[in-house]
Amino acid sequence: MRAILVVNPQATSTTAGGRDVLAHALASQVKLEVVETDYRGHALAVARDAARDGIDLVVAHGGDGTVNEVVNGLLADGPATQLPALGVVPGGSANVFARALGISRDPVEATHQLLSAIESSRSRRVGLGLADGRWFTFNAGLGWDADVVATVADRRGKQTNALLYMRAAVTCYFRPRSPRLPLTVHVPGEEPAEVRMAFVSNTDPWSYLGERPVHLNTGSSFERGLGLFALRKLSLPLVFRHVRQALRTEAEHRGKALVKYDDLAKLSVTAEEPVNFQVDGDLIGRRTQVDFTSVPDVLTVLA
Repeated sequence: MRAILVVNPQATSTTAGGRDVLAHALASQVKLEVVETDYRGHALAVARDAARDGIDLVVAHGGDGTVNEVVNGLLADGPATQLPALGVVPGGSANVFARALGISRDPVEATHQLLSAIESSRSRRVGLGLADGRWFTFNAGLGWDADVVATVADRRGKQTNALLYMRAAVTCYFRPRSPRLPLTVHVPGEEPAEVRMAFVSNTDPWSYLGERPVHLNTGSSFERGLGLFALRKLSLPLVFRHVRQALRTEAEHRGKALVKYDDLAKLSVTAEEPVNFQVDGDLIGRRTQVDFTSVPDVLTVLA
């Protein structure tokens, strides 16, 4: 088996020592090449070339941003039956995709899980979301959450942690950089709904606050369609109530201001003026329209 290990040295919990241990362990079972990323989009380029060269496995060692780049590289030429499999050894702060797959947050334990999967040829197929030409593994959004991502974008890397995102969320709520523009959600067969923020989930939990999972669409999974969670207004009592519900083990979001769907094949979100748009916690840019599509059974993951 030919494999490439893609390491993001700027990710929160990656170290040179951890990289060497991981590389040594993988090299005992596969013919391995190690690549350290040194610019935005590097992991995508490496994974794209790996898919075109017929590599069997690409392992992402970094945070969710690194995983997202690798996934987009693997699928750069579109879905295919002979794409490389994906392996993940977490090295970020949240590691949402890996944890949703049952992969340990501890890099050493995650390495053992990956080696076991290689040895036993254990894998699973997962569905992904596609938004404005960008693949996402666990979530995408427009509005408040994307504003938060934009606020912390310049500090991504070793400084990233849950506290940083919480501070940014509070800052963006009380002191938004620009007016909070209305969004319109379009779900096939339903009346358009005007909202102030929109999350689209490909799995649940949507994110984590340290050890605590954050639930928005508990019906979402890698085997189903997309989940939509949107709020018609962002009053402080409403936001506080849904944050509290999201942190419960059995989250049941309800309310007249809530627009929520599970297992959607398609939807779109529009705005009269450009708003921030994020995918898997990375800021993509500003958009006036984003079309979301669920693509089932599109990627092989060793987990």
